[in-house]
Amino acid sequence: MIKKEDVRHIAKLARLGISISEEVGLQKDLSSVLDYVNLLNKVDVSDVEPTYHPMAKFFKKNIIREDIGEDQQIADDLIKLMPQIEERHTKVKSILN
Repeated sequence: MIKKEDVRHIAKLARLGISISEEVGLQKDLSSVLDYVNLLNKVDVSDVEPTYHPMAKFFKKNIIREDIGEDQQIADDLIKLMPQIEERHTKVKSILN
C-alpha cells in the first residue's frame, strides 16, 4: 500500500489541499490503481503485435483535418490576461525541485 507521506507529496505536487480523511481515501485509491497497473504488467503480450492507433487497420489514410491558421487576435487577447508574461510565454511558479 502506498504510504501517507507519498500521498501528501503527490497532493503537494498537484497543489491540492487535502484533509486527513481525504488522505486515507486517496491512499486506498492510489494503491488500488498501482495494484491494477502491476496486474497489467504481469499479462503476457509477447505474441501481440503493437499498434500505434486502435483504428489503424481500418483507416489507411490520414483522416485528420488540415492544420489551418486561425485569427491570432484571440490568442493575443488571452495572453494579455495572464498575470506574468515574457514575450508570448506565460510565466508560472515552479512545482519541481
